[in-house]
Amino acid sequence: MTKVMNFFVIASMLAVSGSSMPGIPTPPLVEAPVVQYEPTWKCEDCTPEEQYVLSQLQEHTKIFDRNALATIMGNIKQESKFISNICEGGARVSYTECRSGGYGLIQWTSIGRYKGLGNFCAKYVCDPSSLEGQTRWMINEPIFQRVLPVFEGHDQSISYYMRPAYTWLGWGIKGNREVYAWNYAKKLVLS
Repeated sequence: MTKVMNFFVIASMLAVSGSSMPGIPTPPLVEAPVVQYEPTWKCEDCTPEEQYVLSQLQEHTKIFDRNALATIMGNIKQESKFISNICEGGARVSYTECRSGGYGLIQWTSIGRYKGLGNFCAKYVCDPSSLEGQTRWMINEPIFQRVLPVFEGHDQSISYYMRPAYTWLGWGIKGNREVYAWNYAKKLVLS
């Protein structure tokens, strides 16, 4: 019993002192990198298209406010229902086949904004008819970039964020975009 007790006493002293047993080298300390976990807003009840846009907005901007994200999502739902290849009026066509009205996620309507999508995708090798290409353009489009600092603020209401959304989209018919935004705000979960 005394030998066993002496072993534990010696082992405890060695552990406290940082020494190793004679003849046995002490293994080097290995620093483990600390990975900071950043929670993001998720929407489990959303379509894959909605989830994709939500994740890209958070990955490529500094928008962390639930109401700001919900406002953007509600406006996209009003404009296109997250259908990227939709021409104003509902026709599902490619980018080059939409001849009048708006096109895509946010219904790019003016010739400059419409051509901006095509030029962006030509330069950065993406499909202007695809969700991925349009999401990239939407985030990088100069008009969105001008209002982005407002969306990157925090603790504002959906009504507050509807003002920069109007500057960004310039809708003719408000429709249900604010109702959609409130519905998204209820569904978004930080995890």
